[in-house]
Amino acid sequence: MRPPAVRMVDVAALAGVSAGTASKALNNTGQLSQETRDRVRQAAAKLGFTPDSRGRALSSGRTYTVALVTTDSTGRFSIPIMRGVEDVLSAGQLATVLCDTRDDPLRELTYLRSMVARGVDGFVVTGRRTEPRPPIDVPLPVVYALAPSSNPEDASVIVDDAGGMTAAITHLLGLGRQRIAHITGPSNHRSATARAEAVVSAAGDALCGEPLYGEWSERWGRQATEVVLRQRPDAISCGSDQIARGVCDRLRELGHAVPEDIAVTGYDDWSVMAMASRPPLTTVDPRLEDLGRRAATLLLEGIAGKRHHGVLELPARLITRESTLGA
Repeated sequence: MRPPAVRMVDVAALAGVSAGTASKALNNTGQLSQETRDRVRQAAAKLGFTPDSRGRALSSGRTYTVALVTTDSTGRFSIPIMRGVEDVLSAGQLATVLCDTRDDPLRELTYLRSMVARGVDGFVVTGRRTEPRPPIDVPLPVVYALAPSSNPEDASVIVDDAGGMTAAITHLLGLGRQRIAHITGPSNHRSATARAEAVVSAAGDALCGEPLYGEWSERWGRQATEVVLRQRPDAISCGSDQIARGVCDRLRELGHAVPEDIAVTGYDDWSVMAMASRPPLTTVDPRLEDLGRRAATLLLEGIAGKRHHGVLELPARLITRESTLGA
């Protein structure tokens, strides 16, 4: 005999709140404290409560679905952001639909029309670049993540690239490094220039040459290493983990020990690169999952009628490993 279905009143009783409060907590609506929301969600999880999504949609006029639109076809940046988005949305029993535009404006427009026609509740827009992008034209709440909207009135959540790179340079200076070189990506990428400008500012007289711009690749890291070695650096700061891994490889091939002779830092905390590097990289974690969580929270508030405006900049985090600290 099948056990009776768990009801909203059962969740409310276990959490010690009214059925209305329990409903608001699980639907991410109402003016509730985070402690109350967490208590209700824990009660729902303990009881195995599954809301009637069809009834909820009919009664609210919503589909409880959010579209995540991205230009990042490889998923390098969009997948961590999506994980963060889903952490927040799934707690409120919302589903996420991933729309990969492949950097094609026509494909993006088709996705937008399709998602609006399907009745999604809102959009999170992201990509693989940090340059401001044109806003999408939809009659629904939208939050931009990583790449801000070019309209300052839109809600955007970005990473503090300059702060992250400043932390890496401060770390090198604190270790007593006195001649720091910087190798980074293309000069027409905002992320490369923002990080390089932060290096120039933070390193001051310890900077032993102008930042070198090139590619986001290990190959460029190896090539640029031979150029910056003429500057006799005791540390090399890199704009990405790919570049930093190439730098470490070339230094080792040329007989320079890392970090004993030259310390190396990266950026992105991409485990495929940072942990496979020899030695593992000290790097900056842009905390993309946190970015996704914050974007999803702002979107839920927008769906509930409290729309946000402007750019919110989240801090990055320095992760120290053997490439600066040694074994």
